[in-house]
Amino acid sequence: MTPSAPPRRSAEAASAPPSAPDWAGVVHPRATGAARIACLVPSLTELLFALGLGAHVVARTGFCVHPRAVRAVPKIGGTKDPDLDRLRALAPTHLVVNVDENRREDVDAARAFVPHVIVTHPQAPVDNARLFALFGAIFDRAEEAAALARELQAAIAVARATADALPREPVLYLIWRKPWMTVARDTYVAATLALVGWDTLPAAAARRYPDIADDAPEWDLAARILLSTEPYAFRPRDVAALAAERGKPVELVDGEYAAWYGSRASAGLRGLAALRRALTA
Repeated sequence: MTPSAPPRRSAEAASAPPSAPDWAGVVHPRATGAARIACLVPSLTELLFALGLGAHVVARTGFCVHPRAVRAVPKIGGTKDPDLDRLRALAPTHLVVNVDENRREDVDAARAFVPHVIVTHPQAPVDNARLFALFGAIFDRAEEAAALARELQAAIAVARATADALPREPVLYLIWRKPWMTVARDTYVAATLALVGWDTLPAAAARRYPDIADDAPEWDLAARILLSTEPYAFRPRDVAALAAERGKPVELVDGEYAAWYGSRASAGLRGLAALRRALTA
């Protein structure tokens, strides 16, 4: 896929200083010429399109499914097993990766042939503003980034108002079964849920995505169990079965609401806030 035109380059942008550091501490120069962007992070592929950079995205993973126009972009495998030979053949100038979603060995191997590797690691919804500004600076999309930041600020306000209006609630947020797995409080997912007043269990964990035994105390400590639709595809039948087994409220949650940062974060926060208010009502 060949970009139809390079990113816009105003006189001010051409002479402006480079972007702020990415999460690896690297300061990237502003893109010149026809940027060719590969992205191994589904939510950030969507962000690139939201910033008007879709024509410059030349590679994605099979999990990069938003927006619909992304289907025209070549797939190069998954987030954990990208086809590096295929990636090299597409000759990207920039590669977008994430600390949690991508393997370091794959990223290090890609550095041999990708001039600019942009490392991301948002850990809370507020970090999306930094993401927007970073991409906006590198690819000359400052106005679009600022608009997304305003939407984010409004959505965070809605989430915080919801949390302030309702009693906080301890929850067990499950992302996998056989074994059961949840999220630690130092993850982006837990920070997103906390913003609407849901405090994830366990309160402390040695791993970021710990297993939960069938007799773990978190089952009893949780006021509510939340089943995510990703990465494990929990369904309504799982909700009914677990509610009957554990004798407490169980709800299905759109995993993209809690886990997808980037341009989807604002809608996710609003969706979680609405769900929290509906369940309380």
